[in-house]
Amino acid sequence: MNCTVIRAAAVLLSLASAGLFAGSAQAEMKTQWVDYTQGGTALQGYLAYDDGVAGRRPGILLLHRRDGMSELTLQNAQMYARQGYVVFAADIFGKTVRPKTVPEQQTQSKLYSDDRPLMRARATAGLELLRNNPMVDTSKIAIVGYCFGGEVAIELAETGAPILGSVTIHGSFRGFPADAAKNIKGRVLILHGADDPVAPMPEVVGLIGQLRAAKIGWELQLYSGTAHGFSTPKDAAEQRANEQSKAATARFFRQVFGL
Repeated sequence: MNCTVIRAAAVLLSLASAGLFAGSAQAEMKTQWVDYTQGGTALQGYLAYDDGVAGRRPGILLLHRRDGMSELTLQNAQMYARQGYVVFAADIFGKTVRPKTVPEQQTQSKLYSDDRPLMRARATAGLELLRNNPMVDTSKIAIVGYCFGGEVAIELAETGAPILGSVTIHGSFRGFPADAAKNIKGRVLILHGADDPVAPMPEVVGLIGQLRAAKIGWELQLYSGTAHGFSTPKDAAEQRANEQSKAATARFFRQVFGL
């Protein structure tokens, strides 16, 4: 075999390991609801993976927005599964809790923001379920949270959970103990709207200060003209932020997993 053929084969192998053969992954996509419990409460998470990938692979714990196990949560789980990962979207609210209106969503998310031990317990239950999946390489696990889930992601990371990286997408950052960041394993990626009224810049700066003090590796991307919840974009600026955040998250996962 000549050098040109060897180089071409290496390129193809690199693309495959990065999960860039989307057509093949789509054809082999497997999804299922998973019933489990935490503290006697029935929960129902969502598992997504590419059945065509052989052997153990990295796992991603997805933490939902304040609208819970919504259709967008399922779509996001499938998106990451197409990149070659085993994805488990954990249920924080409970199997029968599906908040529809904004007031219902605010009420549900506040229950856990006000009860951090329960928030951590629900997130940890989802992480353990992912870690116990035989398809998952337990040395390569990361978490990603949207909105309310971004808050949960940092809360879980600060327990010292064995993860390589944490991503928060238009999250909120209130109520973290000042010294808890020292427990974080791995790096942190913050993707945030510069004009977010729900989690304004002082919250972001506060979290970064905690990460710096703890000497945790972190990265921040701010999107101009962008408010909260840009994963359901309302204008051109939020559409751009949504697409850029997807690309940033995919890159981050490849880096922390060493792919």
